[in-house]
This record gives sequence, C-alpha cells and structure tokens, in this order.
Amino acid sequence: MPSSLPGSQVPHPTLDAVDLVDRTLRNEGTSSSAPVLEEGDTDPWALSQLKDTSQPWKELSVAGRLRRVAGSVFKACGLLGSLYFFICSLDVLSSAFQLLGSKMAGDIFKDNVVLSNPVAGLVIGVLVTALVQSSSTSSSIVVSMVAAKLLTVRASVPIIMGVNVGTSITSTLVSMAQSGDRDEFQRAFSGSAVHGIFNWLTGLVLLPLESATALLERLSELALGAASLSPGAQAPDILKVLTKPLTHLIVQLDSDVIMSSATGNATNRSLIKRWCGTMGQPTRENSSNCGAFGPCMERNSTAPVDRLPCRHLFAGTELTDLAVGCILLAGSLLVLCGCLVLIVKLLNSVLRGRVARAVRTVINADFPFPLGWLGGYLALLAGAGLTFALQSSSVFTAAIVPLMGVGVISLDRAYPLLLGSNIGTTTTALLAALASPADRMLSALQVALIHFFFNLAGILLWYLVPALRLPIPLARHFGAVTARYRWVAGVYLLLGFLLLPLAAFGLSLAGGTVLAAVGGPLVGLVLLVILVTVLQRHRPAWLPARLRSWAWLPLWLHSLEPWDRLVTRCCPCNVCSPPKATTKEAHCYENPEVLASQQL
Repeated sequence: MPSSLPGSQVPHPTLDAVDLVDRTLRNEGTSSSAPVLEEGDTDPWALSQLKDTSQPWKELSVAGRLRRVAGSVFKACGLLGSLYFFICSLDVLSSAFQLLGSKMAGDIFKDNVVLSNPVAGLVIGVLVTALVQSSSTSSSIVVSMVAAKLLTVRASVPIIMGVNVGTSITSTLVSMAQSGDRDEFQRAFSGSAVHGIFNWLTGLVLLPLESATALLERLSELALGAASLSPGAQAPDILKVLTKPLTHLIVQLDSDVIMSSATGNATNRSLIKRWCGTMGQPTRENSSNCGAFGPCMERNSTAPVDRLPCRHLFAGTELTDLAVGCILLAGSLLVLCGCLVLIVKLLNSVLRGRVARAVRTVINADFPFPLGWLGGYLALLAGAGLTFALQSSSVFTAAIVPLMGVGVISLDRAYPLLLGSNIGTTTTALLAALASPADRMLSALQVALIHFFFNLAGILLWYLVPALRLPIPLARHFGAVTARYRWVAGVYLLLGFLLLPLAAFGLSLAGGTVLAAVGGPLVGLVLLVILVTVLQRHRPAWLPARLRSWAWLPLWLHSLEPWDRLVTRCCPCNVCSPPKATTKEAHCYENPEVLASQQL
C-alpha cells in the first residue's frame, strides 16, 4: 500500500483488519474469560424493538387484509399447538427419566445411614430430582418415607433443599435448544441459570443453619400447632386434564412401584402400567395391588377381579423399562426441541412493531416513583399464581425461558417470576397434603411447610434487599461466558447436577470425617479464589502485588481460551463453540473505512 496520499486527503488507517481483531481476541482471552463488547456489537440485554416491515393496514386491499387476518389466525393456532405439544413432550420426558432412574432413585432413598448426613441428603435430593425430572415425585417419596417412619423430619429437610435445586435442570435443558443464535442463547441461558443459582445459594446458606439450629423444622412445627387442620380437596390439575388424552396414549406409569422401592417393599414389577381398570364392582377398602403379576386387587376392591388392559403404546411390550425409557427420551427431546424452535420462530414473527412494544411494556413495566419496587413483588405473586394454576413449576419456567430468549421478558423481571414459581409449587404441595389420608396428613403437611419456608427464606435473603440480588449479576455474567463458549452449558449440566453431587454422595458413603477432610479444603480454596477475584476488581490495593492479577498462573488456569481450542478441535463441525471468523469478518468487512483502507 502507498505510504502517503496526495493533497489534503486524510490517510486511512493501514491495517490488516482480520489480524487486528484476532490479536484483540487473543489478548482478551489472556486477560479475562468474560467477553467484552466490541465496536459494532450490540448489547443482548438491550431489548431491541423489532421493526415491522409489513405493509400498513390502511394500504392493504381487501384480499390483502384477508390474507393478513388468515396469516395471524394460522400463526396463533400454530403457537397454541406448538405450546400444547411442548407441554406434552415435557410430560413424556419426565416419564422417560422415571423409567431410566426410578428404581435407582428408590434404592438411593433406602440408605438411612447416608441420609443422616445433611450434605448427603442435599445431593441425594438433587440427584433423584434430576433422575426422575419431577420435584413432585421426589417430594412424594420423601412424604411417604416420613409417614412410614423410615425417615425423620430432620433428615428430610436437606433432601427437600436438594429437590428444590434439582428442579431447575428442566429450564436449563430448554435453554440449550436456543443455542443457534448467540444473543438469544445468552438471554435464555441466563434466565435458566438465575433460577439454579438462586436455589444453590439458598441451599448452601440454609443447610449449615438448619444443621445447627433446625430452624425450618421448628417453624413447620409451630405452623402446624397454630393451624386448625381439616382435610381439603385435591388441587385442580388443569394441565393434566388437557395433556392426558395424548400422553396416556403414549405411556402410563405406575407410581406405586417407586414408592414401594423407596419404602423397602422391594418389587421386580415393571414401572409401565399394564392394567388400568377392572370389571368388578368397587367396595370400601383402600388397597392397590394391581400389577403385572398375580391377581389384581384394584383400589376400593376386596377380591380379585377381571383386569382391563391399558391402551397406550407400550402396554403389552416385551421391552425392558430401560429400553422404553431410552425410546421415550429420544422422542420427547426431539419433539421438545422442534416445538421450541417453532415457538421461537412464531414469537419472532408475531412480536413486531407495536405488538412487541405493547407486550414488552406491559410485562417489564415498573410503577412510577416512589412505587417502583412494587412491580417486582407483583411479578412474584403472578409467578406463584400461574404456577398454582398450571400445577407445574417445570412447565412455567420452561415457558419463561424462550420468552426471555426472544427478548420479551428481561432478566430483572424474570427473576421474581421464577421465585414466585418456587412459592407456587409449594402451595400445590400444601393442598395435596391436605388431601392425603388422615394417617399421613401431618407428615405430608410438615414436609410441604418445610419446602414453603425454604423458598420464602430464599426470597428474604436474595430478593428483599436489592443490593443482595446476587443471582442476577452472576447469571448475567454466566450467560455471557456461555454464549461465547457454548460447551460451558454442557459442563455446567454435568458438573452441577451429576458429577459433583455424585462425588459428594460417594464421599458421604465413606463417612462424615472423609467428606469433611476432602470437601472442606476444596470449599475453602474455592471461597478464597472468589474473595481474591472480587478484591482484584474492586479493591486491588488491598492485595499483595503478586495477587493483583492471575497472570502468573498458567493460561489454562485463568482463561477459557485454551479449553475452547481443545473442545473445538474435539467437537465435529465446530458445534461446541461459535466461529470467531464470522464475528471478525462481519466487523471488519462491513465497515466502509476498513474496506477503503484495503487493497482487495
């Protein structure tokens, strides 16, 4: 290129654009793993208003207006249909995980020696809920064991905490279906992560407090003593009424088998329900021994009767529970991802222009000063009410995540909605406990109250004071890292919900001394690293010169770039990490000044 230009022409910068950005990205990776916005990038949290490029209504002809109306109706029907199949796929996914892990879950709950360790109880709750994909099933197992005197109320408290943590895995799985678009994935994954971070922080704070003071157990006893109890009606299950016609044609499970395994009544029966009715006349007796082997003693029946086979896809199959679970897992995940992609596309098509502005304004609106704080608490109540109406916190949180991905709901507004869903699912458990048999009602109510007080304490800790809403910035940063390195999402799922709980469970089998000897130094090291990192950013003068930066460590210990290169080479088609060349070329070669400075 020429070194000077004639006349008064201002010289353009002579640079190799791609190499410059490449060096910038490398330097950024060595200093920090958190991505920084570059020139030309947009903030994914600035909810940009999608422009409506369609022709105005007034300029349309009659035929054009009819086509517009027909298209809107078709999109609405497609959105409702996709949402229906999405909910059904979540139900089938839960059944698949129960087939794959229910017997293991029941066996885990049997070991009372391990359950006496609070840390082991916490990780068991996480593992079992991740295995069966249903916090209601896990809670029901705990209630049955407490009612049968196989588990004390004090030992059940850490398990309930773990159940609350494990239920956030569903929203994380849903968010990964939006990994195709970087900004959408960042918003969706942050929304799922804020729920998990809140549950983990609450459990880690309340677990030692409960072990030392038995606070939640005493609160539940006081609440039971102050209340005048009377059996109530079962909570309305709106979603089950809508989804049963389809899901019961695919598979039906016998939940009594899980309960029998957990309470020590070992059985080799299949979890797949084969008999769904009888030809006999019911009489007053509570028994349910209708299974795959032997005469059928149907509930409210006193004698063997002719059984009616179930009418679902796997009613008479010779396949094992493991094989059926794998088939259902693959099919439900395929349908779930397909429906989620379709929902996101339809939402992006519908939420444009004035419609987008109206929806976002209503959902993310705040009251004027001095009542600005009221909007978050109303969102919390709305999340609790909607979860109670839907009878499923997993469905509610899984519906919030794609809405965050398309930019309809902000992270600050989704946070109280998700906390409200935690409260809503406990009110459902309270009503279900009131509908329990008289001999189990008190135990069921106490477990449900412990679950309620646990979530209420979490809200008091991490939402009441705005400065203590730590899950929001942590999830925002975590989402930014995950959007840049998509493989981090899989690592988070494996570590947070499987490997670390399994490691803690294995150490707990060796005894509390071994768990404390191994886990104590590791936890102390992690806390020390977090403290030093915070001081590096906010108070570096308080640290010795050596600790003011992690640059003295090997690169792979303070940056994700080496790990990203390793994972990218191992993954086929670069599915684990977004291609950096696309970002660089889009930045460099769409800039007219850079183009003018190059000899192409």
